[in-house]
Amino acid sequence: MKTQIVRSIVGLAVVMAASLAAAAQQANPPTGNAPPAPPPPGPTLAISSPSFGDGARVPTQYTCSATTPPPGGPRNISTGVSPALRWMNAPKGTMSFVLILHDPDAHVPKATTDITHWVVFNIPGDATGLPESVPPDAPLANGGMQGTNITGKAAYQGPCAGPPSPHHYTFELSALDQKLDLPQGATRDQIQKAMEGHVLGSAVYIGLFNR
Repeated sequence: MKTQIVRSIVGLAVVMAASLAAAAQQANPPTGNAPPAPPPPGPTLAISSPSFGDGARVPTQYTCSATTPPPGGPRNISTGVSPALRWMNAPKGTMSFVLILHDPDAHVPKATTDITHWVVFNIPGDATGLPESVPPDAPLANGGMQGTNITGKAAYQGPCAGPPSPHHYTFELSALDQKLDLPQGATRDQIQKAMEGHVLGSAVYIGLFNR
């Protein structure tokens, strides 16, 4: 009788051990049969400027205070010159870039949109930056085009916030999987609508300024 009990216990232990081993094998399949691990993500799109640091104050020559003294009146202001910009790590498949400079701390009166200072689109996908002092009201040498800013011009308009606190002027770069079928002087709204569903990556660079 005791022998039968011992045999039963041993048999039960063997069955339990086999079940546990099978469960462990299912939870941790052999390495040879496991799917390959996905590759680590590559570096993300990044934008920078040799003209000023990210989060630093924008130098005067790139702002509406570029002249000394600056012209008076709300419509008679200096535009400044556009700063040099650099970027790297364009996503695979990038066909063009869009750059939008805007002031999220200010808004057009009686509107929900913020202030648009500069829009450049259809920058070639193999470009790695923009030079300083992009000419106003004209396509770029590399084929890029400029959209209209808050003043209605297809040009750069430098930061111009008044006192007391500096505004966060945001250079927003987007990599697209196509070029946009829009003309020189297109509006920011038209450009952003055409971008929908085509953005592969984006990056932001911020400069601070107030008069």
